[in-house]
Amino acid sequence: MVVIVDYGVGNLFSLASSFKAIGVEAIVSGEKEVIEKADKIVLPGVGAFGDARKKLAQSGLDETLLAQAKDGKMIMGICLGMQLLFEKGFEYGEHEGLGLIKGEVRPISEVIPADLKIPHIGWNALHFKGNKHPL
Repeated sequence: MVVIVDYGVGNLFSLASSFKAIGVEAIVSGEKEVIEKADKIVLPGVGAFGDARKKLAQSGLDETLLAQAKDGKMIMGICLGMQLLFEKGFEYGEHEGLGLIKGEVRPISEVIPADLKIPHIGWNALHFKGNKHPL
C-alpha cells in the first residue's frame, strides 16, 4: 500500500487520482499509524519550503517520516515534497529540511550569470501525438 502524506500542503486529489489511473492502491492520510503501515510513502508539496516544513513539524509527521526512513521504508518526494527531503532550503529565508538527502535547495539565480533570464518553472500543457502513449 502507498500512503500519500496529508500535512496540509499538496495536490492530494490529483495525486491519488494518478495512482488510481495506473492501478496502484494509494491512501491519503495524515495519521502516523497509517503512514507506519505503508509499504511506500509519497510526500507531496505545493507552496513555500519554510511553510511546508513548519506544517510537517506541527503535525509531528516530520518525526514519523524520519523514523520510517531510518527503518528503510521507501519515501518519494514530489515537487516541494522532494525539496523537503534535503538538509536545507533557502526559499524566503533559511529553513531546515528533513535531512534525508545530503545537500541544499538554493535559488537558481545564485548559480547562473546575471545576464541570463531565469527559466520558466510552472504549469504548461503537454500534448502527445496519437493516442498510443502509455501516459
